[in-house]
Amino acid sequence: MLNTDQFIELYRQMVTIRRFEEAVWELYTAAIMPGLAHLSIGQEAVPVGACAALRRDDYITSTHRGHGHCLAKGARIDRMFAELLGKVDGYCRGKGGSMHIADQDMGNLGANGIVGGSAAIAAGAGLSAKMRGTDQVVISFFGDGALNQGLLLESMNMAASWKLPAIYLCENNQYGEYTPMVSVTAGADITARGRAFGIPSFTVDGQDVLAVHACASEAVARARAGDGPTFLVCNTYRYRGHHVGDQLRAYRTREEEKEWEEQRDPIAGHAEWLISHNHATPADLERVDADARREIQEGIEFAKASPFPPLEEVTEHVYA
Repeated sequence: MLNTDQFIELYRQMVTIRRFEEAVWELYTAAIMPGLAHLSIGQEAVPVGACAALRRDDYITSTHRGHGHCLAKGARIDRMFAELLGKVDGYCRGKGGSMHIADQDMGNLGANGIVGGSAAIAAGAGLSAKMRGTDQVVISFFGDGALNQGLLLESMNMAASWKLPAIYLCENNQYGEYTPMVSVTAGADITARGRAFGIPSFTVDGQDVLAVHACASEAVARARAGDGPTFLVCNTYRYRGHHVGDQLRAYRTREEEKEWEEQRDPIAGHAEWLISHNHATPADLERVDADARREIQEGIEFAKASPFPPLEEVTEHVYA
């Protein structure tokens, strides 16, 4: 059972992720950040709730929309911004950018620009933990766009067959790029994909950080006990477009967006819960937000001051 400090920590992490993503939007639109960015504003409860169930030495694999996963697993804000700006103090020395951040020290095996591309990496991490005799587990984050990828199904089959300590977590934000999930994904019950392999499978309210944490904790406990994988579907929503240049109007309505933002926001919902259960006051939560904004600004200044990688590094760290 979580205590007051831990309840507030969940709130702090969600607020930090949102302020981080808002800052990324500003950096990109100001032409300070190169490349593309896929923001997770609105989805904060999923990575925060799930990663709170993990230990430092556990693993995650991430997606092209992975800033929240990285931060929830313990990544430093300043090094994250440095990577996004292509600077040498970033996690990949500025060579990976938004979609390829990895932090081995915190068990983050990396974001991945390929839809569903990290599912097999997660199976490999689970197999490694099992062969080494540790009780480490891995959570593989992926979006609903990966549900119909063969690689995901093959990896889940392997994890089930070998009882690997892996949690396959679908962040169902309702859209694969610009396409409604329901128009391209057969079967009304997504969890049936996991049950087909004999994997315990559950649907979770991805806007409720406590619900995500509770379900993820049970899945992690199963994995640590050697009982194999779990499949989780967390229903969530991204407030912004597929990427920073997506204007949304071709495939979503303002009415739909308003409903999610005003009635199902994960941060506002958890704030109300904290206050109503006497874990925090509005003033406490205002201080959390102020601290997050300060950390974000300090991280941006660190990244701006960091140098670009030297030209002679262009052929280093390249696999061939």
